[in-house]
Amino acid sequence: MSADKIDQRKRRERLVIVGNGMATTRLVEELVARQYDGDIIVLGDEDHPAYNRILLSAVLEGTHPIDALTLRQPEWYAGQGVDLRTGARVLEVERELRDVMLVDGTKIEFDKLVLATGAIPTLPPIRGLVQLDGSLHPKVHAFRSLADCERLIEAVEALPEGSRAVVVGGGLLGLQVARALSVRGVATEVVEGTEHLLSQQVDRRGGTVLKRHLKKLGTEVYTGARAVRLTDEGLKLDNGFSLETDLVVLTAGGRPSTALARRAGLTVRRGVVVGDQLQSIDDDAIFAIGDCAEHDGKVTGFVPPAWEQASLLAAHLTGEDVKYAGSRAVARLRATGLDVAVLGDPEHTEGDVVEVTNPIVGTHRKLVVDGNIIVAGTLIGDLSRIGLITQLFDRRTILADSEPGELLMAERLEADSSILLPDEAEVCACAGVSAGRIRACRTFEEAREKTRATTGCGGCASVVKELIESAKAPV
Repeated sequence: MSADKIDQRKRRERLVIVGNGMATTRLVEELVARQYDGDIIVLGDEDHPAYNRILLSAVLEGTHPIDALTLRQPEWYAGQGVDLRTGARVLEVERELRDVMLVDGTKIEFDKLVLATGAIPTLPPIRGLVQLDGSLHPKVHAFRSLADCERLIEAVEALPEGSRAVVVGGGLLGLQVARALSVRGVATEVVEGTEHLLSQQVDRRGGTVLKRHLKKLGTEVYTGARAVRLTDEGLKLDNGFSLETDLVVLTAGGRPSTALARRAGLTVRRGVVVGDQLQSIDDDAIFAIGDCAEHDGKVTGFVPPAWEQASLLAAHLTGEDVKYAGSRAVARLRATGLDVAVLGDPEHTEGDVVEVTNPIVGTHRKLVVDGNIIVAGTLIGDLSRIGLITQLFDRRTILADSEPGELLMAERLEADSSILLPDEAEVCACAGVSAGRIRACRTFEEAREKTRATTGCGGCASVVKELIESAKAPV
């Protein structure tokens, strides 16, 4: 046998991951935990280590420092033998040569490749957003990356008292940004082209509750109106209004980042089309996870499904016989004093609707029930039963006729109610962590490290702390 063949036989498998976001972090963590027998190279085009994008609005709001967003320090990767390269932008994927080329000309060979390139913002069709030289108007800010967040904070801090901002987009991100700017003392208005806020996730009644909440903060909401032109005087809407503004924040619109996959000749529709092992349908050595992946005609856009895909792919890469059958959809809005959870697709799922709305106190609760099974739901303003409802939703538990209504009529639980949760109840929807797994941890830090609870939207942090403290208490 030749020396070349011996060297090739002994060479470890090389896995290259393009993208260094939340999906990649979970994939690497799972591969390390499963003792993946290969070399891992992570290529991220941002200069920062991977960070929690969900909490960017909390940084803007001022409730979290920037360094609290880092998911794993570079030292952790080095300690695990993972080659992490930040500021490494991939220019091309050469499938025939089995390598990727960076913009600086560096070529990196791979045996298997994972595309975790996420999504990119799209500019709405507003005249005046882009200047003649191709740059954004000085008043205009995107809000998707840490760099975007830092630039926006700098701009807000430089504003004189009495300044105004307009947030374009009334979806999850738009509401978070509007809430954060209002908390920072900036008079904020929201422009949403559909008939109510969060129209992709909630119905008109839920949108009305959210609108009332923002109005209490002094935030005016314009629905059924589209921004069409930015001038020195302000932002003009298609209904004739003109909004004076010192800042315009774009939160509407985003699409999977698929340019690399397209140029490599992979099948792309909305996202990179993948099969049941999350492999490209054109090349079984190439995989895609997270916002850039499309499975069974669906793209996700949320962190929990991306994490679920990362875990399944890690299992597949370490030899398990697994298949991806789609992810449960549980979306959470993380903003101080503004609690929203959406299970499934309540606006397009057929079934009997059970709902309770109290716009005066700011709550809206809705379950879609089919065959006495919860198939979708919305909770706004009171998430005290989100753990139990999510558990019933996930398990497709058959309920008694009276139970859906009883679940929605529950009063807000007391602060220490988490000690009553059964071990199987889910407390972290982002990471899918049960109360029992939290109780098995001795400290909050251990719970974060071992279960990854609180590292998504952060909304479960208080419950996690209560569970750990109650587990320590003498019986």
